[in-house]
Amino acid sequence: MQDFVHLHVHTEYSLLDGATRISKIFQRCGELGMPAVAITDHGNMYGALEFVKAAIRYTDKEADPFRFIAERREFKVKPIIGCELYMTDDMTVKTTVGGKMPKYNHLILLAKNMTGYKNLIKLVSIAYVDGLYYKPRTDFKHLREHAEGLVCLSACIAGELPQAILRGDMQAADEIVARYKALFGDDYYIEIQDHNIRDQKVVLPHLVALARKHGVKIVATNDVHYLNKHDATAQKVLQCISFRTTMSPTEMDENASDLPPVSDGVDDTGYFPTKEFYLKSGDEMAELFPNLGDALTNTLEVAAKCEPYFFSKEPLMPAFVPDDGSTPYDYLYNLTMTGLKKKYGEITSEIMERAEYELGIVKRMGFVDYFLIVWDFINWSETHGVPVGPGRGSGAGSIVAYAIGITKVNPLKYDLYFERFLNPERVSNPDFDIDFCVDGRERTIEYVIGKYGVNNVSQIVTFGTLAAKAAVKDVGRVFNQPFSEVDKITKLMPKMMGHNHIGHLLGFEKPKKPDDPNPFIPELKEMYDTDPMVRRILDMAMEVEGMPRQTGMHAAGVIICRDPIADHIPMARSSEGIVTTQFNMIECEELGLLKMDFLGLRTVTDISKTLKYIKKYRGINVDFYDGSMEYNDQNTYKLIGDGDTHAVFQLESEGMKKFMRDLKPASLEEVMAGISLFRPGPIDKIPVYIENKRHPDRIQYDHPLLIPTLKVTFGIMVYQEQVMRIVQDIAGYSLGRADEVRRMMSKKKKEKMEKEREVFLNGLHNDRVDIKGAVANGVPAEVANKIYDDMSSFASYAFNKSHAAAYTYLTYQTAYLKCYYTVEFITAVLNNRITSIEEISNYLGYLKERGFTVLPPNINRSYGEFSVEDGAVRIGMAAIKNVGMAAIDNIVEERERNGEFTDFVEFVKRMENSTLNKKQLESLIYAGTFDCFNLKRSQLIAVYEQILDRVQRDRQQSMKGQISFFDDAKSEFNRFDFPDIAEYDLSEKLAKEKEVAGVYLTGHPLDQYKEHLKKYACNTAALAEIIEDGGSGDDAEKNYAIPDDTVVTIGGMLVETGKKTSKKTGKDFGVGKIEDLYGTVELMLGGFKYGQYKNIFVKDKLVTVTGKVRRREDSITVSVDRMETWDNVKKGAGKKLYFHLSFRETDPEIMDTLQNILLAYPGDDEVFIQNKDDNKLYPLTELHTSVNPIMLNELVGLLGEKNVKVRG
Repeated sequence: MQDFVHLHVHTEYSLLDGATRISKIFQRCGELGMPAVAITDHGNMYGALEFVKAAIRYTDKEADPFRFIAERREFKVKPIIGCELYMTDDMTVKTTVGGKMPKYNHLILLAKNMTGYKNLIKLVSIAYVDGLYYKPRTDFKHLREHAEGLVCLSACIAGELPQAILRGDMQAADEIVARYKALFGDDYYIEIQDHNIRDQKVVLPHLVALARKHGVKIVATNDVHYLNKHDATAQKVLQCISFRTTMSPTEMDENASDLPPVSDGVDDTGYFPTKEFYLKSGDEMAELFPNLGDALTNTLEVAAKCEPYFFSKEPLMPAFVPDDGSTPYDYLYNLTMTGLKKKYGEITSEIMERAEYELGIVKRMGFVDYFLIVWDFINWSETHGVPVGPGRGSGAGSIVAYAIGITKVNPLKYDLYFERFLNPERVSNPDFDIDFCVDGRERTIEYVIGKYGVNNVSQIVTFGTLAAKAAVKDVGRVFNQPFSEVDKITKLMPKMMGHNHIGHLLGFEKPKKPDDPNPFIPELKEMYDTDPMVRRILDMAMEVEGMPRQTGMHAAGVIICRDPIADHIPMARSSEGIVTTQFNMIECEELGLLKMDFLGLRTVTDISKTLKYIKKYRGINVDFYDGSMEYNDQNTYKLIGDGDTHAVFQLESEGMKKFMRDLKPASLEEVMAGISLFRPGPIDKIPVYIENKRHPDRIQYDHPLLIPTLKVTFGIMVYQEQVMRIVQDIAGYSLGRADEVRRMMSKKKKEKMEKEREVFLNGLHNDRVDIKGAVANGVPAEVANKIYDDMSSFASYAFNKSHAAAYTYLTYQTAYLKCYYTVEFITAVLNNRITSIEEISNYLGYLKERGFTVLPPNINRSYGEFSVEDGAVRIGMAAIKNVGMAAIDNIVEERERNGEFTDFVEFVKRMENSTLNKKQLESLIYAGTFDCFNLKRSQLIAVYEQILDRVQRDRQQSMKGQISFFDDAKSEFNRFDFPDIAEYDLSEKLAKEKEVAGVYLTGHPLDQYKEHLKKYACNTAALAEIIEDGGSGDDAEKNYAIPDDTVVTIGGMLVETGKKTSKKTGKDFGVGKIEDLYGTVELMLGGFKYGQYKNIFVKDKLVTVTGKVRRREDSITVSVDRMETWDNVKKGAGKKLYFHLSFRETDPEIMDTLQNILLAYPGDDEVFIQNKDDNKLYPLTELHTSVNPIMLNELVGLLGEKNVKVRG
């Protein structure tokens, strides 16, 4: 076997290009007898730490990686960290030249030692952070500054040296070799490759000759992009996914021969032309270079130069320096004592004992600076107008955190445990997750950057992976298969894969844990066995499943370091231009970096905005944390118990509303428990919980010692903290050890759990612990065993009470605000979702349904956002498409500076110096923004362009010194006559509103059918409803309240109808949309159903449809099985419209206008005038109308609100 080491390997972190899985590299190298292997991904070090840990696992799968490194143990296959850099002449040049991007070449660098590793980090970071232009590039100037400790290889055919040879510029080639040799000395090697590519064969003798001439050693490498030769197809699939291209049947065949060689090593689309880019054996490499044995043995020399890397877990947290000169601990102690007095008034012995206990642990474990860093940025936020949530996660269990303002939940009141947050019996880092107002989160991060330094603070990279379903879909697309066929495969796959892979579903792999449910899907296996294309798709999907697809940015995680982060780990720049780490969150924490979660929570913003509106519109200060709020308002709990929880945090889903109506909670503890139970797993306990609440006298406890813990949740185990307390009360555990038991049970570690059962029953006594045991504590063994079993079965579902308490505060606050300040609260909710048409429609619909007035956009009343006006919600102009905030700001500024606009022409004239254009003006008209001028929208649309043109022409003439039309008070243009044309009918008005705003603004085509629509159990809002606990991570999918294949019935209006022809069958099928009061949903009518219902499948038809819910990606479709019209549906009782005015005194022009408005909306509603002259009621028998919000808005503008009344 030829001695050889691979020094040029691209792993899966050469995103959608490398297909060599890190997890398999070392096993293969061991099989081939190779003592080392290098990782050299394209321009990045994303996989470097994972690479080293994989080498450790291959050596000893049970070893702790950092202990392995600290003990300097020997690897079976030594990992060498490297990178294939992109080198350019000047990385500061970021412009195209002649339509071409600046050239760059490849260069391989390998870290010999920790000095080299640190320099490689610097170079890769510089390339990404400062040199990114299509590719992360660096240049020789920076290479010279960071060359120490690095081995340099001249790289593949894309290297600077081979490219000079291919150009025939041997002088340049000589200069390149001389320059790199001068910099790296004996650590510079000329790299030779042979993948049966013509250009490589051309340059090979020249490379060898240059090496001999300059006294430089050569190394043979293979440009490894996949592990085995048969993996070439998988690698090409990845490239096709990246390029969004497809493969021919020949290309799909793993046994197909190589494509003909081409000159530059890749074909004209960037694919590899041969299948030689795999991890070859030493003998295979020797066959490629039979007369260059030194090129192979020199790889061993390079590997021998590279020492094992010493990664440390040393904490890299910045030191907090108090501004009063005290020590950090004294500062924290004083903050805590001051805070305790403010929060509790009297500091009792219980409070002081708890605080000093926590402070002692914080000090002993070295986290004083951590607490102060968190306190500092929260304190800054709250004193600079950035609202912060009450807490999140287990941190709410700390009385120190409560005292200094990190959290706002009293841990003593709700029996929350510090040990759940920071366990003194286990070395673990504390982790405060902080919720910020979404509008202010970035300001806080900027403050942190300013305090600790721009190079010391960074966001964290994430990797989107090819999860199971995504892999199947991508492979199906690459294999050019119809979506409908691929969809049949993915429909059989579970929404939540958990730890399972495609192989588990097909029965090729066993469940990860023996007691896990079997994920095998027989129907999928049958498709795999009987359909060759399905087999091909699934086989390839298994090849690429789990590989990283693209980088992203962690939603909340921020690294704060005592030094520049690039001194410790490599950095990158996201597609949005934000600097991130190249190591993931877990790796950053493993290396001692401090990770903080700055989460943006929309509910915090909802509350913050509401409080501002209450102060602005009512002059009332509401403060949930000044000590005056007891969280026991019974009107608030009644609102919750009535299920009126639209927009209430955590209680908005239909399922939760029903649960709250059944539960009728009367305290925060009951809401807290309800939220904690309404999750997969414990949801089955809800009926028992409700029954026990109603009949507490019937609750039976296994032992009296359980009563203090379980009484608050009516005998049901709900929280993790209850498991800890039971273990303590029953068996005498410390809370630290109790938390370990809780962790063990939640992770279902059966062997450890059985060992711990013995301790729970009979105790444990040694020089470190003294546990009494349940039996010695008076609990019979049989009862103790049952309690232990109950805890074990429920622990994996138990919820963190500290988190539940903090988030239930937010639930209560939103419910309280909705109860007492509904309009302000919903206005805040609308403004916080102003870009979501679906949510705006949803909340506006709720307001109207509950009898609140929603005022249409008004050029003299509306702002950009929704606003509160005389107890009603005024729609903001930002809801109107095509207008933009710049134009809106100009309108509002002009209105506030020079008064309200008096008419349309005057508006255009006053806005002439702004950027207002015709499209913006048209959208404002269609949205009804100018209805206040008592002009028909049809009139404005007919002439607005003419008016705008005249104004702009007038301005140009004024600039030339000519007389302006507007300078003449008698100007004909100033008295512009609008054409006398009919107004749009109601349906057209509303359609245009929806076109420009995405929602109906002044009414809804189905308003008259509200009562009929109420009979449908399902609506479009319910179809879109997502259950909160939908999982997380790359494999997470939205968990809908109404799952796939559910049969639903929906009523509404067909707003889109059409037909398509199936490519497969050649038959027509129907596609369209149905709309109800809440939104729209897509419809699909199969060939037979389309033929059956095409006569009524007509736009604007009112229908009821029944069919199955079908979901793909983020779209929802109802596959129609039955459709019927509403021909026999009554619109409801007609309305009666009353005007209170004087026949004698009312201006005839007003009467004419009144008549025109009524005529514009023909219908069956009766009209009456209450004559002020004789106080008699006169019916207008010849003039019936159709009462609607648009018309009422016009009438109120004409006659005044008190003179217009509607009944019925």
